[in-house]
Parts: sequence; C-alpha cells; structure tokens
Amino acid sequence: MPEKYPPFQITAEILNLCAEINRLLGQFEGLKMPVPQPQLRRQSRIKTIFSSLAIEGNRLTEKQVTDLINNRRVIGPQKDILEVKNAIKAYDLIHTYKYSQFGSLLKAHQVMLNGLTEDAGSLRIRNVGIFKGDEVAHLAPKYQLVPKLMGDLFAFLKRRDNLNPLIRSSVSHYELEFIHPFSDGNGRMGRLWQTVILLKYHPLFEYIPVESIVREKQKEYYKILAQADKVGDSTRFIEFMLKVIFQAAREFLANLKPQTETAKTRLKLAGEHFQKNPFSRKDYLAFHKNISTATASRDLLFGVKQKILKRSGARALTIYQF
Repeated sequence: MPEKYPPFQITAEILNLCAEINRLLGQFEGLKMPVPQPQLRRQSRIKTIFSSLAIEGNRLTEKQVTDLINNRRVIGPQKDILEVKNAIKAYDLIHTYKYSQFGSLLKAHQVMLNGLTEDAGSLRIRNVGIFKGDEVAHLAPKYQLVPKLMGDLFAFLKRRDNLNPLIRSSVSHYELEFIHPFSDGNGRMGRLWQTVILLKYHPLFEYIPVESIVREKQKEYYKILAQADKVGDSTRFIEFMLKVIFQAAREFLANLKPQTETAKTRLKLAGEHFQKNPFSRKDYLAFHKNISTATASRDLLFGVKQKILKRSGARALTIYQF
C-alpha cells in the first residue's frame, strides 16, 4: 500500500470543522440529558433509510418507509419495497459491523442487496461506469484491481493512528464510492459504512440522520464526488461531508427538548454517571451543581424509599449506591 494512501490533505477547514462538530457533541454531554429515547432513534432510522435510498432513485415516500419499519403493508414497486426492507435489516444490524473488517462490509452488502442482485455480498467481476445521460460520469477502476484496492482501504481503516474518526469515516465513504467494489449498492454502502465509523466514535450518531442532509445537498454531493475523482484526492469531499455532519448535528441539538427536572430524572442521570460506584451527598451535589443541599437530600431519600438506592452509614458518613 502506498504510504500516502488514500490520497487526501488535512486542511485548516477540516481541522476547524472537526473541532466544531466535537464542540456540538460536547454540548450534548454538557446538557446532562439522558440518552435520547428509542422514538428518536426510530425517527432517525426512518430518515436515514428514506434519504439514502431516495438519493439512488427509490420512489417510496417517507411515510411508506415508516409503514414498512412498523410492519405495515405498503403498495408500491416491488423492487423499491425490497430495497427498503433490506436497508431496515442492514441498519438493524449496525452494531454488529466491525468497520475495519472487510468481511463485515461483505456481510452488510449481502443483507442490503439480498434478492436485488445475484452477487450480493461479493465483489464485482466486471468493469462498470456511472453514466449521466450518454456521458460517463465516473469510470470505476478495472475489476481486477478491486481486491487490491479494498485491501489497501481496510489496511487504512485498521491503522492505529491519531486520525480523527470524523475524517476517517469521510475518507472511507469516498473510497467506497470511487472503487465501486460492488456491481450495485455502492452509494448506500458508502453512506452506511461512514455511519458505522461515526457510531464507533460517538453513540449520539445513532440519532443524527446525516444521510438526510446529503439528500438535501444531493447535487452538490455528486458534484464534489466528481471533482475529487478528477484531481485524484478526497480532500474536497472530506470538507463537504464534515459540513454535512456539522449541519446534521446542529439541527439535532436544536430540536432537542429539555426535560423537566425531577428527583427521578436527576437520579437517572446520576445512575448513568456513578453506575455501581458508592457516592456521598457531596458527590451527588458535585454532579448536580445547580441544586441545593436540601434538594439533594430529598432526591436521595426518594431514591432510598423507591429502592433505587441502597444506603449505608449515618449522618455525614452516609454512602449511597445504585
């Protein structure tokens, strides 16, 4: 593998965007909000699947995708319905994928393209090109080169270096689009694999439908891909995807509704923080900095009465444990 593979530069804009995205993720952590509810995960999954498939011409509406996720009957083109059903299964398995294992990508492709192509889960064995009208928009590398290129890509994904996963995920997305390793489904696999890497970086990405912003900027997405192909370098595409991730994260945080604080919600957050470790009222106050000593005492008493907490010791030496 060439030392500088894949070819890209880390620009000031890339570093700035990474810092801004990390700042947004830090804002969420600073809110001391519980992990978002399953309903938010479901909404994100619907938008993700609808957007990623719509980019490639799937004609089902967001409501129809929602109905399929909810196991309701949908009337529409059978190929489009199967694409959505397969994508639902593929995204349901997202926590089982290992982003640096080539076999894991093949497994995901097998699920995503099952029944849609005869070679689901296998690399292509013919040359392919992407056409825009009568013109070739992208001529993928010859099929004989694909195994070597994929080996190089996954060697890059296995590297234990300090490259920010936000950058690594964007490089992976571009390279899967460029190499075009499969006869079909390369776009949705590139977007899926970026999400797999982002999820490993921060669990909040399960609730942020990055693909919905890609769909909004679809023309620019393909334009930047073409520009990156032309210069043989993914820097512009990385910058574009980081802007997309930043916008998606910012919109997600803007739409979060703060929960009304109660003893129960404060104890839930404290439980996530302290886990099974013993703590004192002083520790509880240090975690919940904006409550009074009296409120902390009431919370802890409520926790003991509800059998959420175990209490030992007395007075100033009292210790609590979830």
